[in-house]
Amino acid sequence: MALYPKLILDALSTVRYPGNGKNLVEAGMVADNIRIDGQKVSFSLIFDRPTDPFMKSMLKAAETAIHTYAAPDAEVTITTESRQAARPEPGKMLPRVKNVVAVSSGKGGVGKSTVAANLAIALANLGYKVGLLDADIFGPSVPKMFQVEDARPYSVEVDGRDLIAPVEKYGIKLLSIGFFVNPDTATLWRGGMASNALKQLVGDADWGDLDYFILDTPPGTSDIHLTLLQTLAITGAVIVSTPQQVALADARKGVDMYTNEKVNVPILGLVENMAWFTPAELPDNRYYLFGREGCKQLAEEMNVPLLGQIPIVQSICESGDRGEPVALNTDSVTGRAFLQLAAAVVRQVDRRNVELAPTEVVKTKK
Repeated sequence: MALYPKLILDALSTVRYPGNGKNLVEAGMVADNIRIDGQKVSFSLIFDRPTDPFMKSMLKAAETAIHTYAAPDAEVTITTESRQAARPEPGKMLPRVKNVVAVSSGKGGVGKSTVAANLAIALANLGYKVGLLDADIFGPSVPKMFQVEDARPYSVEVDGRDLIAPVEKYGIKLLSIGFFVNPDTATLWRGGMASNALKQLVGDADWGDLDYFILDTPPGTSDIHLTLLQTLAITGAVIVSTPQQVALADARKGVDMYTNEKVNVPILGLVENMAWFTPAELPDNRYYLFGREGCKQLAEEMNVPLLGQIPIVQSICESGDRGEPVALNTDSVTGRAFLQLAAAVVRQVDRRNVELAPTEVVKTKK
């Protein structure tokens, strides 16, 4: 049976694209490049995005339709085209971002997100352009800490790509999976789904020009950390811990994760959070609730800088819950502490960039 283009188009018109319910021909997804050579058929299918979730199933369905309705023995070759430019490859997703800083902790409950949020604000107070990515996919806290829980990012077209426009608050560009999910519902995702969502927040967003891109990573070590390391060339890591011995033991693991020879991300330093408690009525008193200078000792032992010590002050929690991070008030004790922390991070990043080669993304084994 002789093959001709209309026979192929009629076969493809039996395949419906799930995204809009139209068949491939009606949806304008069949490119005008059908080639027929005897029983050999080749053409392209056009998708809106190079990451279309239905791409593989549509290729298979199109081939099956041709075998079913046109020619059972046809040799079918289908290529894909995209109306939108492809996402840049790992390591090149943020060409206009100067420094990527991961804020991490070995365990939860040490105030990592609080430190990340206030560090971002303190850097902005110093005059830098700052972005903050809430990479804690399963426990996003940035929307609440910045009082933007009702924000819904919109799409903008940049260089032929539809990108997510980050939410802006206090002069900082923000993105979090919390903007896209129900805050009252648990995020029950497999590792691959979470990793893909994170890649979109990084590579499919309009971050623009930034001096510092702060990553609020999940506690511990996980698939999310590996995804970040395989996606971004991280300038350096800041490890947050309390002085408590249990927390310090996990902080060591956090340091090891980044300094592992396969990862090789420099440690900018440690931050000792909840270093001491000073009651408002006794401003000169310090009570070491979780131990004294544990992070300082660990920093000396591991030969990394101690970037700062943040005291426990009731206003830190209250300000975060109100969506007004304490670093906004540069006249407060904690506001000054975070300003000093930001200055220390800037010094360490500048030193790291002079003394060390740029970080490379972790290569994926094939």
